[in-house]
Amino acid sequence: MKKTTLIVNLLLGSLLIFSSCIEGNEKPIIDPGDNGSGNVLLVDSNITSSTTWETGKTYVLSGRISVTAGNTLTIQEGVVVKGEVGTGSNASALIIARGAKINALGTATSPIIFTTVADEIEPGQIVSPNLDPDLSGLWGGLLILGNARGSFAGDISEVQIEGIPPSDTNGLYGGDNDADNSGILRYVSIRHGGANIGEGNEINGLTLGGVGSGTVIENVEIIGNQDDGIEWFGGTVSVKNAIVWNAGDDALDTDQAWAGTLDNFVVITGGETDHALEIDGPEGSYNAAHTLKNGTIKGNDVAEFGDFRDGARGSFENIYFYNFSSPDDTNGRGDLSLSGDKTIANFVDGVLTFSNLQATLAPGVTLSQVFKGGTDAFATSVDLGANTVGADLDAFNGWSWASEAGILTIQ
Repeated sequence: MKKTTLIVNLLLGSLLIFSSCIEGNEKPIIDPGDNGSGNVLLVDSNITSSTTWETGKTYVLSGRISVTAGNTLTIQEGVVVKGEVGTGSNASALIIARGAKINALGTATSPIIFTTVADEIEPGQIVSPNLDPDLSGLWGGLLILGNARGSFAGDISEVQIEGIPPSDTNGLYGGDNDADNSGILRYVSIRHGGANIGEGNEINGLTLGGVGSGTVIENVEIIGNQDDGIEWFGGTVSVKNAIVWNAGDDALDTDQAWAGTLDNFVVITGGETDHALEIDGPEGSYNAAHTLKNGTIKGNDVAEFGDFRDGARGSFENIYFYNFSSPDDTNGRGDLSLSGDKTIANFVDGVLTFSNLQATLAPGVTLSQVFKGGTDAFATSVDLGANTVGADLDAFNGWSWASEAGILTIQ
């Protein structure tokens, strides 16, 4: 890995080509300089030996950076990681390849923040001083890849993760080690990502491909990502205490027979969010299922509760939905649907299950209008804030931008 510590001296006359208000997904060109203090370090090649990124410093990804197999990237508390602006092959991202590890060791008082170079945030800050939380697509995202099983078309054992060109073999995931360990991700906020690398192909905020159960992921926040917030592709990793705010496509997306658990989560849909939950079934003969439990999901007039499709499997428990519009007024938006014969059969056979779902519905809307295919039998209508299921919101206090912004209050 190469590090450059005197970046600002290279471009003295152009500290910023940036306005105080960024419109849409405009891509500003930023000099990530630090006036020669040595606290901003450029990362411009793959990480091929075990490396530590230190508290008090900002690390700038100049492109697609991989931690290669056999190596560990340790990120200390309070570190800020910024991706340079770019699309296509120039999109910046951090990939933890199969056989590599990330130990991102944030704390409740000093989280680790992944963001864009357009963000003026510095170590020690939680709220961006200049960017809104719905700005997306200004860099790629974080991808963690492992050796655990997935259900892939043709029953092959490994595939290339979406968002990474096939020529880059660091993008492969899958195998036969369900206990695989890709490290630790704790108290981490990932913001303004989802750069487009091809036609309709964006990077998720947090991508988990074939990640094994030996990996620890807890207290994570995804904000303003142009594609999905968190997407699982197979694997067995579990996640605890997660927030997705302003996803551009789906907030939580599961694929290829992911077999872990998501426990205690919050979804705050944005103006472009498609589904709060998109749950896909296996693609090969390997069948496994996952659990989502203890979640609070805030909707709007464009988002859907969820779409369960292509033979979806799993257990969905103790989830509270509110602030969605009537499906009758939004061309079918604002409901929970079972799509396809395989999904319906799995629901009938008890392979796809729901329990303790609660919702605050729009005026005049009934449970059967919202919870389709018989799922209304497992749902209850409650007044706003009278829910007895959902996330423990206290878990997000102090370290998350969502908490600091005051948007976790049910209202």
